[in-house]
Amino acid sequence: MASIISVSPQISGGALAMQRSGPGHLFQPLLDSRWADFLKRNPRSSVFHSVEWIDALRRTYGYEPVAITTCPPGAELRNAAVFCRVKSWLTKPRLVSLPFSDHCEILADSPADTAAIVSALREQLRREDLRYIEARPIRALELIASESDSIYSYCLHQIDLRPDLATLFGNCHKSSIQRKIRRAEREGLVYEEGRSKSLLDAFYQLMLLTRRRHFTLPQPKRWFRNLIDCFGEALKIRVAFKDGKPLASILTLRHKDTLVFKYGCSDAQFHRLGGVQLLFWKSIQEAKQDGLRTFDLGRSERENTGLITFKDRWGATRSTLTYVRFLDPAHSEGAFASVDADVRKKVATKLVPHLPELVSRAAGSLLCKHLG
Repeated sequence: MASIISVSPQISGGALAMQRSGPGHLFQPLLDSRWADFLKRNPRSSVFHSVEWIDALRRTYGYEPVAITTCPPGAELRNAAVFCRVKSWLTKPRLVSLPFSDHCEILADSPADTAAIVSALREQLRREDLRYIEARPIRALELIASESDSIYSYCLHQIDLRPDLATLFGNCHKSSIQRKIRRAEREGLVYEEGRSKSLLDAFYQLMLLTRRRHFTLPQPKRWFRNLIDCFGEALKIRVAFKDGKPLASILTLRHKDTLVFKYGCSDAQFHRLGGVQLLFWKSIQEAKQDGLRTFDLGRSERENTGLITFKDRWGATRSTLTYVRFLDPAHSEGAFASVDADVRKKVATKLVPHLPELVSRAAGSLLCKHLG
C-alpha cells in the first residue's frame, strides 16, 4: 500500500520529520501561518481549533500539536483536522482531537476530503503504533468508522441567542431557573467578572470543592493561568459572592459569534441562593449585548442526567456528539474507553474523597495530562 502521509518542510524533529508523498500532509498549526487564516475563513471552526486553545494545551501539558490536510505545503488550506500527540506511560501514545475539548470538527467540506483525511490518519495510526486516534466531531463520522473502531456519545447543548431577552428568559424553567435568578437578586448576590488573580483564586477554590464532590481530580491551576494568558479579553471568570464569600463561578470563552461555557463550580451548601443561575443569566445578557448568536453549554456525559436536565431547562437545544476512536484491527480495544474509564474510576472512588487538598492538586497535576 502506497504511503499517503507527507510532512510540511516547516516541521523538524520527532515523528513529524518523516517525509512522505501522497494526499495527506502533516503540519504544525502553531508554526504555520495558514492555520489561523484558515480558521477565520471556515464557518465551522470553533474555539477548540483556535491557536489560543492549542497553545494553552501545549504550555500546560507539553502536548505536541499536529494537523493533517490534503493540501500540499505552501498551498492555501481548504481542509484540515487538528490533533495533539499525547505521549503517556499511563495510557500509551495516541492522537486526540483535542484533549479537554468538548468537540473539534474535521474541517472538510466534502465527503471525499474527510475520507482522505481519515485514511491518512489510519496510516499514521499503524506507522507510529499508536493506541488509537480519537476524533471529537460535531457531525457524526459513523459512516467512516470501521468495525474495529470504537464510538461513544455525549450530549451537546446550545442556546440560540437570536430571540430577545424576554423570550430567552421565558424559555427557561420557571422554578429551577427563573425563580433562582430572582432569588439571587433578592439575596443581594454580588456579581464580578474579569481575569484578576483574586477572581482566579476564588474560581479555583470552588473548582477544588466541586471536583472533590464529583470524585474527580482537579486540573492544575497553571492550566487556567495559561488560558488567561492565551485568550486575554476573550476569557472571563464570573463569580457570585454573598457577604464577600464566593458561592459559584463559571469560566467562559468567546470565539467569533459564540460564547462557550467551559468550566463551572460552586459551593453546594449555597445552591439554594441561585448563584449558578445568576452567572448563566449574566452571561446570556452580556452575549446578547455583544451581538453573539450562540451560547455553547458544552458536552455532558449521558449518565449525568442532573447536568443534562439543568442545561435542558435553559431552553437549550440538545444534540448528540459522537466521538470516534480509530483503532488498528490488530490491537482493537473492543470498547470505547475501557482502560481510560477504569483508570478514572479507580482514582475517583478510592483516592479522591480521602486526599488532602495539596495532595489532590499534586495528583491532578501529575495525572490530568494522561487522561485528556
